[in-house]
Amino acid sequence: MKILFISLGCDKNLADTEYMLGKLERKGYTFTDDELEAEIIVVNTCCFIHDAKEESIQTLLEMGQLKEEGNAKVLIATGCLAERYKDEIQTEIPEVDAIVGTNAIDKIVEAVEKALQKENGNQLADINSAPAFGKERIVTTGGHFAYLKIAEGCNKNCTYCIIPKVRGHYRSIPMEHLLESARELADKGVKELILVAQETTLYGMDLYGKKMLPELLRKLCEISGLYWIRILYCYPEEITEELITVIKEEKKICNYLDIPIQHCSDDILKKMGRRTNENSLRAMIGKLREEIPDICLRTTLITGFPGETENDHEKNMAFVDEMEFDRLGVFTYSPEENTKAAEFPEQIDESVKEDRQAEIMELQQEIAFYKAEEMIGKEVLVMIEGKVADENAYVGRTYKDAPNVDGLIFVNTDEELMTGDFALVKVTGSYEYDLIGEIVK
Repeated sequence: MKILFISLGCDKNLADTEYMLGKLERKGYTFTDDELEAEIIVVNTCCFIHDAKEESIQTLLEMGQLKEEGNAKVLIATGCLAERYKDEIQTEIPEVDAIVGTNAIDKIVEAVEKALQKENGNQLADINSAPAFGKERIVTTGGHFAYLKIAEGCNKNCTYCIIPKVRGHYRSIPMEHLLESARELADKGVKELILVAQETTLYGMDLYGKKMLPELLRKLCEISGLYWIRILYCYPEEITEELITVIKEEKKICNYLDIPIQHCSDDILKKMGRRTNENSLRAMIGKLREEIPDICLRTTLITGFPGETENDHEKNMAFVDEMEFDRLGVFTYSPEENTKAAEFPEQIDESVKEDRQAEIMELQQEIAFYKAEEMIGKEVLVMIEGKVADENAYVGRTYKDAPNVDGLIFVNTDEELMTGDFALVKVTGSYEYDLIGEIVK
């Protein structure tokens, strides 16, 4: 039977989707992108912020209507929204035949088969039990890069975040499982491995009693076939000397870190439940740039958090201006039910949140365009992502660019290149966030 699988939300969700696809394929199911020919529809949902929640609900409603009118016999909801609102979904969207919880993704086959038999196909598990993880996996990113989820859940309990309630506390995946999975991905042609978790820096604390990300990285670098290893979601207060040393010494590790800081005002950081402050942030950013001069730093900020004053916003602006992050994203604060921050006084008007977001992004745009221009004349290693239609040019990424969130480089050449190839490219120009270059070799 043909399955339409829709994956929403973050790359951690995508890793779960690929695992579920692998389980289903092994049982003989096939997949389609055509909504009209799908006999089974699975939606892996997200509920991290309001917009993500709305997208997930709308997708379930649309797929429910398709089920009523088309060929589909079964509709299944998985992921964070399904975990968080399982009762509400089954009451308000009765077209959904089964719910699969965030820590029950290894039961996706059972959910499908029971739903096809018109039985209760719900699959739920304790969100704090060992994370579901297995060898079955279908890489959906094109085959040249893949995400490796190294842990599930989070212990930080930031006041604005619902993740611990839908994903549980922090649980690392045993290192031997991760290394086996990484070897299999490399054998299948994956050249860039991207490590993800709600927080990668704490990997191993629960299993081994200490932070084991550096050791995991060392072992991953030993795998032939892997050329780039990228680390996302490093909380700045958890970055250690050992981690910095590993990034410096291991050539396969991209000099790139995603360090979500969310704000720089000490007052707001305290209200957010963050475990850092402006001075510590400055010290860590300075240390990273001193130890790894060509490091690319990405971060995210939240505007309009309850109680954020104009002075707090101006501090953020000044901090962004001074730090000159290579990559930066800004979200407006989204009050999520059952979080502490949603009950805080001094909630900010949406228009103010959006104005502050726009101001920071306008400033960051100037910084990003300037940094892109600074690259002109430099030679950089580029991973080819694909060919530009009807042109002697390809699109690719440098070590400074994580897939789907950062910029691109357009490479002019008469040579025949394949997706996943690496090429040395001289940067000849820039256009907004993207670069233009030509093949050196």
